[in-house]
Amino acid sequence: MNKSGLPLTLAICVLGLYSTFLTWSILQERINTKPYGDNEYFQAPLIINIVQALLASIVGFIYTRFTTPHTSPFDVFTKNGRHGLYVLRSLLLISFCSSLASPIGYKSLNHLDYLAYLLAKSCKLIPVMFVHFMLYQTRFPFYKYAVAGLVTLGVIMFTLAHSKETTKVNDGNTMLGMVYLVGSMLLDGLTNSTQDQMFKIPLKTKFTGAILMCTLNLCIFLMTLAYTVIFQYEEIAYTLEFSKKFPELFYDILLFAGCGAVGQVFIFIILEKFDSIVLITATVTRKMLSMILSVVLFGHHLNLNQWAGVGLVFGGIGYEALVKFQQKKVKDVEKDKTVKVKVNFRAKAKDE
Repeated sequence: MNKSGLPLTLAICVLGLYSTFLTWSILQERINTKPYGDNEYFQAPLIINIVQALLASIVGFIYTRFTTPHTSPFDVFTKNGRHGLYVLRSLLLISFCSSLASPIGYKSLNHLDYLAYLLAKSCKLIPVMFVHFMLYQTRFPFYKYAVAGLVTLGVIMFTLAHSKETTKVNDGNTMLGMVYLVGSMLLDGLTNSTQDQMFKIPLKTKFTGAILMCTLNLCIFLMTLAYTVIFQYEEIAYTLEFSKKFPELFYDILLFAGCGAVGQVFIFIILEKFDSIVLITATVTRKMLSMILSVVLFGHHLNLNQWAGVGLVFGGIGYEALVKFQQKKVKDVEKDKTVKVKVNFRAKAKDE
């Protein structure tokens, strides 16, 4: 891509990320924590996951065909020989963990307020580091442990300092809510850590963000649908009855899933065209805006300890982004020096 077009591409991607995921976050809280009609709450998280995974898979397939017209998302299974089966097993493991993580996370909203849920979900660094360390013996630099400590302390402060205001969907049982939330985050950590390992597999047909988006969401859709039909069929009947009574639910879920699917595309474009530092900056600021919007739109009231917890979490994440930015600057300077040395050496050799 022409470098002159990169600022415009970045601006479009960041605006797209903000608009889709801010809307996604508002709808997530609306669907899961606010009543429809005369104080009736929708409680069928598996249906939400099914719709979201299906739309994300379809959008991922279109994204794959647009970026690599002559490549099928399923080539990673069929054109990689013996590695294809290993990739499939890894993808099924990721899909299983992801399929469990989401409904368990939604379950925590029965006991925690949405801001605590949103804040904890901003802390993916902790479970990812834990799983990497326990399963893959990965060691991390000191600053990552410092960030994890700040984030953990911030979440604990925020959660324990929750206001007394509760709703019928939030019974205020903080400890049980935290158990569900920690379980969900550990499953997220296993998902993200295994994804990292998949990109390191020596494949002829490489994984791309678009391929992973399509295949992973397709597996999640099939798994969740099968489980729901076999073991939780009442959720399907309940959702149909609920949507007949409150038709706006159908539009809320469809818009929620659509925003999540399109938002993932902007995430992968930023990763491919720029780097993780830019993505971290965009996602951290988006999460801060999501919390502010939640406070404004849904009438949450934060006390001083909760604001201190928020500050610790985003301070830790911001510190990590700053360290990575400084490391990238050092690498760029070293790279420029290496290039100059090579150019000067070639020029000298040519003169001789």
